[in-house]
Amino acid sequence: MHSNKQMNRLFAALGREGLEVSREGRVYRVRRKDGPEAPAEVLLPDDFPVEAKALRQLAGLMAVRHPLGGEVEHACASPDFHPGDAGVAIGSVAVTRDMVIPAAVGSDINCGMRLHVVELAPDRLLAKRDELVELLKGDFFFGTRDLPMTAAAMRALFHDGLLGWLEEVSRGPLGVLARSDLGQLAAELDRVHLGGALEGHAQWAPEDLVPEDGQVRDGGMATIGGGNHFVEIQVVEAVEDGALAHAWGVRAGQLAFMIHSGSRGVGKHVGAAWRDKARAAWPKGQRHPEEGLFALSLADHPELVAGYLQAEATAANYGFVNRLLLAELLRLRLRQVFGAGLSAPLVYDLPHNITLPMDGPGRRWITRKGACPADAGQPVIIPGSMGAASYLAVGRGSSALLSSASHGAGRARSRFMMSNHSDQDERALGLTGVDCITLREERRIEEAPAAYKPIGPVIGCQVEAGTIAVVARLRPLMTFKA
Repeated sequence: MHSNKQMNRLFAALGREGLEVSREGRVYRVRRKDGPEAPAEVLLPDDFPVEAKALRQLAGLMAVRHPLGGEVEHACASPDFHPGDAGVAIGSVAVTRDMVIPAAVGSDINCGMRLHVVELAPDRLLAKRDELVELLKGDFFFGTRDLPMTAAAMRALFHDGLLGWLEEVSRGPLGVLARSDLGQLAAELDRVHLGGALEGHAQWAPEDLVPEDGQVRDGGMATIGGGNHFVEIQVVEAVEDGALAHAWGVRAGQLAFMIHSGSRGVGKHVGAAWRDKARAAWPKGQRHPEEGLFALSLADHPELVAGYLQAEATAANYGFVNRLLLAELLRLRLRQVFGAGLSAPLVYDLPHNITLPMDGPGRRWITRKGACPADAGQPVIIPGSMGAASYLAVGRGSSALLSSASHGAGRARSRFMMSNHSDQDERALGLTGVDCITLREERRIEEAPAAYKPIGPVIGCQVEAGTIAVVARLRPLMTFKA
């Protein structure tokens, strides 16, 4: 925790860099002196450090303007706020008018969360833990999953997301999907944010994934990805809102599984291409924005704005299908080990990194980078570390965070810091009792609980600010890290 003296020194140092910073309770406000009058805001727990680099990045995002028209109207950040590697602080939320900023989303398009519950006693699961783990290691790590797709199914995926993909797959499911309950998958679409079906187009996808005909075996589909992505089996430890939990099919003592992944190589393909397009389209002779946050303006290149939004939607559609298939592989393995009658219904699936229209089609968009939507009545999934609780909450639609919530606890130490940590003791890393399944020991160290801030204060300050309310708390049993 920063003392008042340390805080004053930090604010003074940032002032010398051209930033104005102030604090009122748990809300910090920051703006560039040469930027807009309105400051960006971040909600932080009382005892959390204030990271100068993250404040600089948030102020820089708020100051993005396009010289031919377009501005950031408002920017804020959720309590898992920390510096980002690509110039945008993780936890940032920005409303833009007449422009979009491809770099504000980056390459991990539609990184998001998916949560299922399972009617299975935890002791039954643990009794067959080794058998289940070996099957899932094959699916998640060794590529034994059998997921061929027709060319038509891949095109439908990119064009129409889950809805188009499922309609095409239902014509003749291949591989492991021939064992899936496609009716259940269809019934669960209304528990996916926006139905998991955005208006994309296959022209923005990697060429090898959209052949004219035949089959596609995509090595990236149904993969977890690196970094903080995971598949985790949990137990519902406590229910705090019985009515909502019942409505969502959640009860104390249930098993659950949570998936954190995104659009993988497709997102990297789209993100990199559009960062370059935005840079190339920047008006000649105009000062470049800091951190490479090149915007696309409706007044300058409306066709590029429309193209980027369609390309981002294309990658987002892939992310929705990727999470669904990771979940389906796990659901099918649970049925294989514990019986075909296991339902394992979906609670909700929502995105973290995405640009969406504000107030319907128009000239304003909301971009979230490491923050999730928290509209009134909407389920919100906030993971802790693999050694701490995760939370199922309900959004309050609060203007305080632009109807948004944190997407986790936030990193306290970088992956570099963790891999070079002098004390690799299990207890010091918070790994005592943690069941982490991975083929890479460095991943286990980089993602150890000690790398993350405590989840409790992150949840608590959002509850007190009226942005979310807790529905249930979930405790990890085992975590798969690629």
